[in-house]
Amino acid sequence: MMVHTIEFPNTKHNAVILPTGAKLSEDLTIVNSPVLFGCRTGICGTCLVQIEKAYESLAAPEESEVEALEVYAPRNPKARLACQIVLNCDIALTKIESE
Repeated sequence: MMVHTIEFPNTKHNAVILPTGAKLSEDLTIVNSPVLFGCRTGICGTCLVQIEKAYESLAAPEESEVEALEVYAPRNPKARLACQIVLNCDIALTKIESE
C-alpha cells in the first residue's frame, strides 16, 4: 500500500500520512488538522484550501467543484475544496480563511 504525506506549512500541525485514495474529508476529521469540514459535498466552502505543493499532480476538480471555487476563491488558481480531494501524491496545503 502506498502512502502519502500531507503537510500544513506555517502551522503547528504535524504532517499526516495517509494511504493512496484517502478522502481528506474522512481522514483529516479524525486527526488534528487545520482543515475543518462542513457539508462534505463541495458546496459550503468550509474546507477551502490552497495547495502549496503538487497541485498539478492531483486529479483535476470536477465541474461542480470548479463552480464552487469560482464563488469561494475566484482569483486563486491553486484553491481546492479539501472534501473533494482524493489523495494520490504528497501535498502541502494551507487553509484559506473566508473573507
